[in-house]
Amino acid sequence: MRFIAYVDEAGDEGFGKLAEQGPTAQSSWFAIGACLVSDDDDKLLPVWRDEILRQFPKKRTLDLHFRDLKHDQRVQTCLMIAQRPIAACVVASNKVTLLTHPKREIFKKKQHLYNYLTRFLLEGLTHACKRKAELEGDGQASLRVVFSRRRGTDYHAMREYLEFMRDGREVMKPVRTIDWSVLSPSDIAVENHSKRAGLQIADVFTSALWHAIEPNGYGFCESRYARSLATRLIKRRGQRLDCGLTLVPAYGKTPLNNEQTEFVEWIRCYK
Repeated sequence: MRFIAYVDEAGDEGFGKLAEQGPTAQSSWFAIGACLVSDDDDKLLPVWRDEILRQFPKKRTLDLHFRDLKHDQRVQTCLMIAQRPIAACVVASNKVTLLTHPKREIFKKKQHLYNYLTRFLLEGLTHACKRKAELEGDGQASLRVVFSRRRGTDYHAMREYLEFMRDGREVMKPVRTIDWSVLSPSDIAVENHSKRAGLQIADVFTSALWHAIEPNGYGFCESRYARSLATRLIKRRGQRLDCGLTLVPAYGKTPLNNEQTEFVEWIRCYK
């Protein structure tokens, strides 16, 4: 069984200005997320994207970008995507915890946090592909990953990072690993957001989950979008938390306010 994952991000990687307020302030959370489809359904993504855009006749651009939508348009978009056979996986880093992290200087290096979260993301995606193939096929699965092009990201370095992990050269072995029978480091590509409907849908998933845990300028989180999409989050042993939505640090170790805790607990219990 062949699958394709489209990857986008929400928030920013920096954490040097977390304490500041105003337009220069950095987000408290940085998220990387993906939408996952079968090879057969991949060709339907532009059709599904266009169905959403037809709901907004006054929208001038031909691509779907979550940040450009009004609240009611975001709700409608999430409800429509939730009706399609599209799986999703999002990994979110609480950057506030990096301020006192013993490896703080390492995480300040360019692209380090992005690559670190990508590892968690690919663990969840390859597990989901393998599980699907075991349940519905002969157990054989392959995954191709398409990243949204972002300024300053070295995708050649990312491939080398993946090869480093695949070859078992890490000093500290992870508890969970990427299933290398499903993914080869050579099977990653980079495309512009405007060119691929899959990247635009990945943007919706990632941004929706990010808004559920990232406080806005008034200190409130907006979880309605994410709740609409919860049924599409992938599961591991029946649980969407730590699979469809993964927090770094893990739930119970990362500081959350009451609103964030209520949402994450809702995801944990969602069936």
